[in-house]
Amino acid sequence: MKEIKNIIHAFDKAMKQGKQTALATVVHVEGSSYRRPGARMLITEDGDLTGAISGGCLEGDALRKALFVLNQQKSMLVTYDTTDEDDAKLGVGLGCSGIIQVLIEPVNPDHENNPIALLRSVSSKRQNSILVTLYSLQNRREVQQGTCFVFNEEKIIYKGEKANSPDEQLLRDIKSVLVNKTSAFKNYISEKKDITAFIEFIKPVVSLIIIGAGNDVVPLAQMADVLGWETTVVGGRSSNLKKERFAKACQVLVLKPDELLKEIIIDEQTVFVLMTHNYNHDLAVLKELIKKDIPYIGSLGPKKKLDKMISELKEGGIDLTDKQLANIYGPSGLNIGAETPEEIALSILAEIKKVLAGKDGKMLRDNIDVIHSRSETFIEKISIKD
Repeated sequence: MKEIKNIIHAFDKAMKQGKQTALATVVHVEGSSYRRPGARMLITEDGDLTGAISGGCLEGDALRKALFVLNQQKSMLVTYDTTDEDDAKLGVGLGCSGIIQVLIEPVNPDHENNPIALLRSVSSKRQNSILVTLYSLQNRREVQQGTCFVFNEEKIIYKGEKANSPDEQLLRDIKSVLVNKTSAFKNYISEKKDITAFIEFIKPVVSLIIIGAGNDVVPLAQMADVLGWETTVVGGRSSNLKKERFAKACQVLVLKPDELLKEIIIDEQTVFVLMTHNYNHDLAVLKELIKKDIPYIGSLGPKKKLDKMISELKEGGIDLTDKQLANIYGPSGLNIGAETPEEIALSILAEIKKVLAGKDGKMLRDNIDVIHSRSETFIEKISIKD
């Protein structure tokens, strides 16, 4: 989501400067690649790049292709095949061993539902969204429909210039992705058309709520900001809640424990870390948080502190379920030998990412299988009627 927001910001800047722009999107990957489907990059007519579609090896060629797209005002689907050991023909020496499909489309600010407008609608609210990109692998010379639809619980927005309203089969697949919360690739085949849909599931950005405002909170808030997370620092006193102490985008709130659930919106991407260094305050906050289904509640400090808090909650008549206990992490963070506040912040953020991604957190070199399952990009073929 941070990349999308950066692209929107760069587009707005380019519009003020009167520059033309194109949007490059990785729409499919077969095999290995540095970036996965959904990676995006905004390209201006004078060569400014925001975002990335690779580790830096495809950007130069994508820029050249984008200038052609801007000149023709016509979308282009580009294939980068790095499975050939002799990939010098691309002039980039990739060595990724994958086939990467990149759609490059011009962004016309005069069109109400241009690709950037649809990205803006995805990022404007804290809700799960589906972004649909349509392209044809078989008929590359035909018009590539590109970024066409945004679907969420409220409505469908579609790009009228090149896309009709979604048909019934696509609607069913969109709703299925929204339920399963996993992106999908569908190839719709009929007598008249052969279209592939990248049905992309996009979650809201992580909302990190830090309870406490000590000096050790500062690097945690700063690092979360680098990740593009929305960060809120909550304290009981305004004396040490000076906004200038934290990241520029960080929100600061003075709240009592019993005010938290009234003032803070909690969803499946909202996580908490208790860092007040005050046992009674942490206990009071934990008592409030267990009322909600929160995927991660971190408790800074020794395990015996957390055990004591849980014991006191039970003595007070609150019997925590196995799921509630499983969502409480104390001591907070991964075991990486962290000592300094910065190292501890790194440890905590890595653990939060691990939990939200549903991963095991082990070293990648010990993986028996590939990092990204090949099933994630399987294209299902579906026969439809015209």
